[in-house]
Amino acid sequence: MGFDEKEARARAQVWNYAFGYTNLGVVKTTVELEIPDIVEKHGGPISLPELSSAVGVPTESLYRIMRFLIFNGIFKKAPPPHGEVSGDVHYYAPTPLSGLLTRENLAAFMLLQGMPTEFNTGITPAALRTGKRPDLKSVKGEDTWTDPAHGNHMKLFTDAMEAHARVATQAMVDNFPAGFEGIESLVDVGGRHGMALSILLKAFPWVSGTVLDLPEIVAGAPPRGGVHFVGGSMFEKVPNADAVMLMWILHDWSDEMCIDILKKCKDAVPKDTGKVMIVEAVIDEDGEGDEYAGARLSLDMVMMAVNVKAKERTYKEWAFLLNQAGFTTHNVINIKSVVSVIQAFP
Repeated sequence: MGFDEKEARARAQVWNYAFGYTNLGVVKTTVELEIPDIVEKHGGPISLPELSSAVGVPTESLYRIMRFLIFNGIFKKAPPPHGEVSGDVHYYAPTPLSGLLTRENLAAFMLLQGMPTEFNTGITPAALRTGKRPDLKSVKGEDTWTDPAHGNHMKLFTDAMEAHARVATQAMVDNFPAGFEGIESLVDVGGRHGMALSILLKAFPWVSGTVLDLPEIVAGAPPRGGVHFVGGSMFEKVPNADAVMLMWILHDWSDEMCIDILKKCKDAVPKDTGKVMIVEAVIDEDGEGDEYAGARLSLDMVMMAVNVKAKERTYKEWAFLLNQAGFTTHNVINIKSVVSVIQAFP
């Protein structure tokens, strides 16, 4: 195995450790909901609506959890029962692994392991059934997890986002430099303290860059060579530029809020030559993509844990948002990372 292949495997594997606590939390909640028992005792393939009714969890959230569990060998996809036409209905069947998670086997032992389920407060039976995290306040009608009062200390959060920004932005520089040709001005929406933008400006010195974030966030930003900071809200107005970038922003919000944000970004760029660059995961529905497929599904569970309405999206889901926001065309660039670059053109 060459160095490049080892490096690629390591870059994918590190996410397994980053998301390990959430992965365990998903399995524990699955056991709490008695999903292994329900599927095992059903006597044949069980449909998503049937399973949803049995556990009291909406189909959208339950589908995402089952997608994650199937990728990890807990449950498998199944054809519809003999004589039934499935249409778009999904069916599930047990596996030897799910059988070990039933009440008659290791269910009670699984519930003992790791941190209490309430640490994954978006992936608990109560949160899944109600669609709300009772510990979080509401911003514009949606839960928010950025308030340090709820345990997400701002410095720790900012440091974590900067660590991701370094990796993701360098992947853009290395694998998609063509994306910045012809761009003279760039706005990084929600760019916090400018880590991503500072890397881009160093790699592409002809670009001038502005970070838009909340006033209290940019007030604490250290000087970054060439980066201009603007305090404001992406829900109100995005500064004009040749291009707008959203890195790990839209996965925090529901479809309705994302469409609103994307419309604001579209209005900020030239109609004929501008573009919006969305740096986010693109979920492979079958989990059979590149070496990051599992990490992306785990990231989807992380988003559900921190904010019930937050999620990673498939290509089809991204296309829906962009069409609803009024973009005419778009494409997806694989940058050999857990995230991709989605380019949207007005």
